[in-house]
Amino acid sequence: MAQTINAGATPIPDFDAIIIGAGMSGLYQLYRLRERGLRVRVFEAGTEVGGTWYWNRYPGARFDSESYSYGYSFSQELLQEWEWSEHFAGQPETLRYLNHVADKFDLRRDIQFRSRVAAAVYEEDTRSWTITLEDGARYSARFLITAIGPLSTPTLPRIEGRDDFKGASFHTARWPKAPVDFSGKRVAVIGTGATGVQTIQTIAGQVGHLTVFQRTPNWCAPLHNGKIDAETQAKIKAGYPEMFARCKETFACFLHTPDPRGAFEVSDAEREAFYEKLYGERGFGIWQGNFKDILIDRKANATISDFVARKIRQRVNNQAVAEKLIPTNHGFGTRRLPLETFYYEVYNQDNVELVDINETPIDRITPDGIRTSDREYEFDIIIYATGFDAITGSFDKIDLRGVGGARLRDKWKQGPETYLGIMVHEFPNMLMLMGPHTALGNIPRSIEYSVDWVTGLILFAMKNGLTRLEATPEGVKSWTDHVKALGEGLLSNEVNSWMTGINSNVEGKQTRIVARYSGSAPAYRARCDEVAAKGYDELRLG
Repeated sequence: MAQTINAGATPIPDFDAIIIGAGMSGLYQLYRLRERGLRVRVFEAGTEVGGTWYWNRYPGARFDSESYSYGYSFSQELLQEWEWSEHFAGQPETLRYLNHVADKFDLRRDIQFRSRVAAAVYEEDTRSWTITLEDGARYSARFLITAIGPLSTPTLPRIEGRDDFKGASFHTARWPKAPVDFSGKRVAVIGTGATGVQTIQTIAGQVGHLTVFQRTPNWCAPLHNGKIDAETQAKIKAGYPEMFARCKETFACFLHTPDPRGAFEVSDAEREAFYEKLYGERGFGIWQGNFKDILIDRKANATISDFVARKIRQRVNNQAVAEKLIPTNHGFGTRRLPLETFYYEVYNQDNVELVDINETPIDRITPDGIRTSDREYEFDIIIYATGFDAITGSFDKIDLRGVGGARLRDKWKQGPETYLGIMVHEFPNMLMLMGPHTALGNIPRSIEYSVDWVTGLILFAMKNGLTRLEATPEGVKSWTDHVKALGEGLLSNEVNSWMTGINSNVEGKQTRIVARYSGSAPAYRARCDEVAAKGYDELRLG
């Protein structure tokens, strides 16, 4: 049975719910709560809606989930009126889409822009949250919903002299709105993760000279993007119900799901042909639709790693450069897989140079460029494609305090501990969308489920006169232990990456943790549905 606390008389807060963030999670959460008549306010640091697609406007930013599987599914009218122009839409189109959604459902009237949340404190006496903006304004709400994203806090490298550079410099996640002119410019890109790959392949044909500073090469696979013609558009619109049903069935909500065979259950020739087929197909199939054991068995993983390494050697003319682009410290798919369009061919251009900073480390940024242990480079523009303080970083940026002033960043110092990835003990009425330990995958599919579950819990509370919802210590321990157990045996958890909480540019994030739920999305939903069906009796309610 639920553990009940006497509610007593509580003052009415400014809002029923405050949502932090107006990205895909925040917009849909606002829509769901407002349609049920709740008083809701969204606070957004940016000047527009869009979240990830507002901030990440760097050259080449685009989906690597199929566009039609990425958009919202909650409105049939929206599905039929919007037409994606490409199988993997670029950032400008995606931002137009999210602005269209905001306009269509009149969401802006409840969103306050240029409003960064600095602190949020739980008030036990009123059973509500008080949030304080950076400008000092304060608001209260019964429920605090974080829609701040797992990849939304950019990190810059810890290199001396960053502020000394006289040219232009940008982080990919804080790109200027005005177009950047690369023509004839000497450009440096530091970082070769997904954003680095997209940026490099996009600007290589525009710059005067491009120097790529690489620490860790990533396995990349072809995106195979293309325009959507009228016939395909009609098929997509007619097939939405079946497509979204498939997304609900697959392991990570993509259109792809693991092949039921093991890598060694077929002949060498069959395996090679299967890899060729996947390499020639669109999207994440080569990662999410590969043999079932490539992410858990080293020998199986070696077969796909060797295959992709051969592809890199075939595509890059200079074999010394090709070898630098082939990872040696992790297997294929054990880190987040960047999808690319002629990325490797970039290194065949005379105006592109690859610098391995393991061989010649960067000493410092100088007024004129970058100095390594080997030489000095002069640049007009430096681009930092150095990623994010992932999963917990966006929470750490806010001074979140629960019961008795407990600080969330202190509570999570050794790694996040959550209930279903949605709630935290000692932080009543705080509900996280896409927080640590929740199912990620094809994010919008996970977002819609998470928002609907949170909405159901809030409506349950209001219907039953409950003003305090809290995860129990037992519930948090059980879920956190479950998440850790799911991670055992995964090759990805033996690799330093944002998915294991590692970021060399953030103090205190040099030890691997289990930061994400690695089970299947259907299993995650089944567990959450079970909790709801039992009247949320695993929570402490009052």
